[in-house]
Amino acid sequence: MLTKFPYLRQDFAASLVVFLVALPLCVGVAVASGVPAELGLVTGIVGGLVTGFLRGSSLQVSGPAAGMTVLVFEAVNEFGLPALGVIVLAAGLLQLAMGALKLGRWFRAISVSVVEGMLAGIGLVIIAGQLYAAAGLKAPASGLDKIAGLPGAAADALGSTEALASLAIGAGTIAVMVLWKRLPKKAQTVPGALAAVLLATLASLGFSLPVATVEVKGLLDSIQPPGFEAFGELANVSIIGTIIAFTLIASAESLFSAAAVDRLHDGPRTEYDKELMAQGAGNAVCGALGALPMTAVIVRSSANVAAGARTKASRVLHGVWLLLFAALLPSTLALIPIPALAGILVHAGWKLIPFRGIVGLWRTHRGEALILVVTAVSIVAVNMFEGVLIGLALSVVKTAWEASHIKLEVIDKGAGPIQAYLSGNATFLRLPKILDSLEALPQDRPIEVDLSGLHHLDHACRTALENWAERHSTPDTEPVRVTSETASL
Repeated sequence: MLTKFPYLRQDFAASLVVFLVALPLCVGVAVASGVPAELGLVTGIVGGLVTGFLRGSSLQVSGPAAGMTVLVFEAVNEFGLPALGVIVLAAGLLQLAMGALKLGRWFRAISVSVVEGMLAGIGLVIIAGQLYAAAGLKAPASGLDKIAGLPGAAADALGSTEALASLAIGAGTIAVMVLWKRLPKKAQTVPGALAAVLLATLASLGFSLPVATVEVKGLLDSIQPPGFEAFGELANVSIIGTIIAFTLIASAESLFSAAAVDRLHDGPRTEYDKELMAQGAGNAVCGALGALPMTAVIVRSSANVAAGARTKASRVLHGVWLLLFAALLPSTLALIPIPALAGILVHAGWKLIPFRGIVGLWRTHRGEALILVVTAVSIVAVNMFEGVLIGLALSVVKTAWEASHIKLEVIDKGAGPIQAYLSGNATFLRLPKILDSLEALPQDRPIEVDLSGLHHLDHACRTALENWAERHSTPDTEPVRVTSETASL
């Protein structure tokens, strides 16, 4: 047995750690997404037993992710829970198609600032929304309303004993998770999130606190495969945009997570197209079961690597443990206080915001820092999909602007023609700068313009230079002379 599976002992131990990390997160993400808690477990099980078996990234662990919470919540509110399965199934099929077309590697071309901005925006919305949940209050729908309503929510909470008790459980959960890392290594073998939930549950039961707990429906009752009526929602144009958003965001988060996990170990590198297909297969199964979408989750993946996992057996086994828990101990979910899960999500949302990264980017690449901040603010102010599109558009504009770098060097020896050397890329984006510099040259002197240093000269610049050359010289002056080894006017 050990000869056939030489790393079984390491993978078995790692799978238990990942299971303990995944359990509270699966439940917390489901509750925050507005769906039955069991559906989070279903997605975690599929992430282990389906995606875990497939090729791609051997040590990456998949399941429901905090990064998709906001998008899922909006989709369920707009289209209803039955339509969620259709959305996730369609997104999974799109991921399979993109992987088959070998488009996985192209996700690495997405600006890191856009991805980090996306995660930061999601983190802000999660924090704002879960602060309401921690107080047992109903959160407003939009991101801006969530943030704007916090002072009023705080005033309401201060006047309610139930809200204060709920907030105490949520705050205690966050405190345990933050302080857990300062404990001895042996104590940290129990994941901080699990310890926080257990302590919150014991405190709630021990002091008979008036806090809401997770509603339990049972695993089989929660699984609702989408019916024919749900598929009829595909005729709705707005649901197509949601499917595209699910596909792109889940794919980007998974593949960026894969790149991060590769830096944590010396094992086989990620095969991006196959990993995208593995994620697509998992999401297709989740959609068919009416469960949450899955992505690769860096928290579970890094825990898997740190626990000594060597092969994909660890992530498959973690799916087995989740299945056994969901089948044998589902009633224990009803004991978990909702503010404890809110505390876990607030902590997760905080970790999505790259505070140090923003400061470092501002010092070295202010344009990238601006893209990150604008993407995050757009997601809070508008919505997830449009916020990401705004970030991508800004990234393209910035790249185009930088790619159009051009330099004009003027040499005037006092006698003879004035020599102007253009080098770089002459595009319409820099046309005003080029024309301002050329039109400032004396009109009563002969001018020689050398374009041999240009790597690119677009049509707009070529036409503008022709017009300038024709009108620049006075009647008694020699016409502008243009020389170029690669382009001529």
